[in-house]
Amino acid sequence: MKGRRKTSLLLLTAFLTWLVFPADGRFAVEATGGGNPSTTQQEIDEREEDKKNLEGQLGEERDNLQNLRGESNTLQGQLTNLKSQLTQVSNRLEELELQIRDKEQDIQETQKALGEARDREEQQYNNMVLHARDAYERGDMEYASAILNAGSFAEMVNAADYFQNVAAYEQRMLDEYMENRQMIEEHEARLQADREELGRLEEDTREEQSRVNGMINQTSNSIAQYASEISDAEKRALEYEAQIRKAEEDLTVLRKKLAEEQALSRTAANSEWRDISEVSFAEGDRKLLANLIYCEAGAEPYDGKVAVGSVVVNRVLSSVFPDTVVGVVYQNKQFSPVASGRLELALASDKATAECYQAADEAMTGYTNVGQCVFFRTPIEGLTGINIGGHVFY
Repeated sequence: MKGRRKTSLLLLTAFLTWLVFPADGRFAVEATGGGNPSTTQQEIDEREEDKKNLEGQLGEERDNLQNLRGESNTLQGQLTNLKSQLTQVSNRLEELELQIRDKEQDIQETQKALGEARDREEQQYNNMVLHARDAYERGDMEYASAILNAGSFAEMVNAADYFQNVAAYEQRMLDEYMENRQMIEEHEARLQADREELGRLEEDTREEQSRVNGMINQTSNSIAQYASEISDAEKRALEYEAQIRKAEEDLTVLRKKLAEEQALSRTAANSEWRDISEVSFAEGDRKLLANLIYCEAGAEPYDGKVAVGSVVVNRVLSSVFPDTVVGVVYQNKQFSPVASGRLELALASDKATAECYQAADEAMTGYTNVGQCVFFRTPIEGLTGINIGGHVFY
């Protein structure tokens, strides 16, 4: 009857172990010590610290994003102003070009009028020369004949006035042509001066247009650079957010794992326990336990070494864990030196010291300095147990 009960308990234990420690080891409890602590609570602490760092980095990245977007918006405003300036400059340039075309048209018309005035002046001058030459050649006989042949004094005066009026008219016409020519020349000079001034304004405006265009290109390039930096920052922020979500998921799993570990510890304390006399140690158990003690508590005082050995033997005695030293030590993800390969290296050359063997021998007699504790780790806030050396046993 007792053997059947024992078998049922072992089956139940195996089932509970499968639930708590699935094949992938995701919720497995890891008891470690010495120089390589990595228990569940420590994983939680480290993951929470990672999460805190990620949240800090995310906050900095968001601040960076805000600054980048602010700079980009400022540049967008500058770009809008520059484009407005460019529009004004371009409009001014078009107006200047139109004025230049008008001035050139005026100059062409003025030059044409000036040419015509010069032609008239030259014609008038030639006429006067011909008239003077003709009068000289004729000895001014026509004028004298008109005076002498006058029938009366009045006719004589009229004849004299006539010739004087003709001469005065020709002189007046010549003067008018010369004045007109001078006026046209002055007008042409003003037009040329205006054209030169417009040319300078056009050159200045084109330089302004080129400068504004350069500023627009530079600003556009800066905006593109900011857009690239914003895109990169957004990607980093998304990555931080994803990592934070992953950390939160991991923390949920780890907290669940810790709760299960603590529940398993309570279950072990309340489970059936064998007497040490019921345990048959296999050949090699002593060497295996001594080397595990070396890996987990090699730097601990002797009491700490005994305590680690006691945890292993306590598990062997508890119905919750495997009932052999080999089964306990190699249970999935229970002792970090097993997972890291340190235990195998130690076993290969039997690194265990005489003190580690002495502690193993004492634990295998059933002696325990940690009661029925089945877990140990480096101390953390909030975890109570038996503190020996650098470990807390619970």
